[in-house]
Amino acid sequence: MFARWDKMAKQFTRIGKEIAIAVKLAGPDPENNAALRRCMQNAKSVNMPKDRVEAAIKRAMGKDKTDYEEIVYEGYAPHGVAMMVETATDNPTRTVANIRMHFNKGGGSMGTSGAVGFLFNCLGEYKIKKEEIKDVDELELELIDSGLEEIGEDEEGNIIIRTAFNDFGNMSQALEKRNINVISSQLTRIPATTVELNEEQAKEVLELVDRLEQDEDVQHVFHNLK
Repeated sequence: MFARWDKMAKQFTRIGKEIAIAVKLAGPDPENNAALRRCMQNAKSVNMPKDRVEAAIKRAMGKDKTDYEEIVYEGYAPHGVAMMVETATDNPTRTVANIRMHFNKGGGSMGTSGAVGFLFNCLGEYKIKKEEIKDVDELELELIDSGLEEIGEDEEGNIIIRTAFNDFGNMSQALEKRNINVISSQLTRIPATTVELNEEQAKEVLELVDRLEQDEDVQHVFHNLK
């Protein structure tokens, strides 16, 4: 029970920061701010209450708003697994010290910018309920001009659409134009190659992932463990 609530609180905090960043970039009106619309979609997907979303938008507009800086850290987990850690922070000095500590205590090593980034493809990813799509093959043809790179299903049976980083906005517009309700959308990092480990080794890597994800400044952790 407590683990579930901790996870939910972490999700709400992460989305709150994303809202603050989106409002700073393009204002508080979701009609004119695609990034904010995406944040609101993602908030709905994790059952974040509407009043908390509205409060986050108001905070982002207020005099006492927190200015978050997005910083990506790179490194290696145990057994050569590459990791990329996306953060949103109001204190980079604190964050870099904490991230380095997590890597060290988790048996990994923090690298310099560019150390492992080339091992990942940065893609836009959309999750859509299967019943929203009448004909997947037809949709695939329609979305090619909007930057579609791949379309498939996840373990829960949802349709997953991926597009190149630079086409993220084009795809958002294309889905909105077709009145397709998106469950959630995000920029994700997909490993070009993966590392296969035994159960004990994989556990060490996942313990580091968990340690990083628990940090209040960390938004997302990506790795190439198979």
